[in-house]
Amino acid sequence: MGLTFARQAFSNIMAQIDAFQENLDDDKEVAVLLASFGSSLLMTVTGIGFQNPELVYFYGYVDGKPSQLIQHVTQINFLLTSVDKEDPEKPPRRIGFIAPSDEA
Repeated sequence: MGLTFARQAFSNIMAQIDAFQENLDDDKEVAVLLASFGSSLLMTVTGIGFQNPELVYFYGYVDGKPSQLIQHVTQINFLLTSVDKEDPEKPPRRIGFIAPSDEA
């Protein structure tokens, strides 16, 4: 089965985030700055998933509240940045990637 738009976007995002995370100090975590809502939002991302053929999901926190962003692959546009860890005693949180088990 060939790659679909969502799977390809997911794979590309995963590679970029993995590379970004590798360069972070242990006191930093990845955050995503979203600028498509009339103002910018900072989301601490804990997971990313996708649903074929064209949706990508971002899971995490905005202002400490659980949040989920659903985006069409043609609308994905964000800035990777780093933020200080919320709890200095815990290891840094890294983004997990959630691939669907059934891509029928």
